[in-house]
Formats: sequence, C-alpha cells, structure tokens
Amino acid sequence: MKFIGAGARPGRSQVHHDAVFTVPNVLTVVRFLGVPLFIWLVLGPQEYGYAALVLVIMASTDWVDGYIARRFNQMSNLGRIMDPIADRLSLIAVAVTLVIAGVVQWWYLAALLVPDAILLAVSLYYFSSHPDLPVSRIGKLRTGLLLTGTPLLVLSKLPIPGTEVYAVIAWIFLGLGLIGHWIAGYNYFRAIIRKGKKANDDDGGVR
Repeated sequence: MKFIGAGARPGRSQVHHDAVFTVPNVLTVVRFLGVPLFIWLVLGPQEYGYAALVLVIMASTDWVDGYIARRFNQMSNLGRIMDPIADRLSLIAVAVTLVIAGVVQWWYLAALLVPDAILLAVSLYYFSSHPDLPVSRIGKLRTGLLLTGTPLLVLSKLPIPGTEVYAVIAWIFLGLGLIGHWIAGYNYFRAIIRKGKKANDDDGGVR
C-alpha cells in the first residue's frame, strides 16, 4: 500500500474545486488546532506522553485528509494552499515549543526556518502572495519524516525503558527530514523563480 498519493484512483484526473467546507479542509483546521494543546501539554504540566499522542493524531489527520481528498474527489483550491501552510506552521510552532522546553537545540529550529524564510521572501517578491505550486513528492516525504520523528523525540523524554533507542530513531527520522526539507526548499525556490519570471515575461516585463 502506498502512502504518498494514497487514495488516488488510476485513470481519473484530479480536479481542484472551489469548495470551502470539505472534510479534508476541516481536518486541516483540526490538525492546526492541536498545536496550542501540544504547547500547553509541554510547557504547562509537561505531559510528554499526551503531547506525543497529540502529535500522532495530527500526523494521522495529515495523511487522512489527503486520502479523503483524492479518494472522494474533495480536492479544493483552498485546501491546496491551506494544507501545506498548516503543516509548516505546525512544525515550526512545535519546534519553537521544543526549543523552549529544552528538548531540541536552537539550530533545529533554524534549519526549519531558514529555507521557509527564503521561500517566503521570493514568493512575496514575485507574487506578493502564495505562489500556488503543487506539493512535491520530496516535500510530502519530508513532512512525513518530520511528523514521525517529532513524537518519537517527545517520547524519549518519558521515564520509560528504551528512551535512548527512541531518541536515536527520532533523530534518524528528523535528520532525513531536515535534509529533505532543504532539498524541497531548493526545488521550490527554482520553481518559484521560473514561474515568477514567466509571469513577468507574459506581462511584458512590467511588474
């Protein structure tokens, strides 16, 4: 069973609709609403077990909403933009929380922020908004790796046997995820430049 692109039906084209209230979009909102709960669990009562569970649920909805969208033809223009933004903001908010809690070092947050900051600057320069690019396979894989490694890292802070193993496995996933993050960022950077220059040429060179 494939995880990337799961739910897509062979031979049927994927059409994005203008619908707003779809199941995938609702799940995306629910996923993002899990962020403040995670922040409170980590920085408040320090319930790392429940915090890891929240992350697992958030990661699950990320896969489920994509599956439903493709399987039941609920892919929307809003979801195409909102889903990756929600993923990115969630990952960054979780990373900031873990830095404050002393679970990860500042460099991990910087490794997430730098590519996104560059992409944001380039997008605003060329489009003054979201560039509306499709999510790449490496981008989806990157998100999956980070969403898997983060709850494992949180679990490694629990007073249970095998925490060292959890930490090692977590950093394998996170390390690969960060590599994928920079590769995806480079690919998106090139795609934004190409699309921006093409739009500029189509407008007669006038921005």
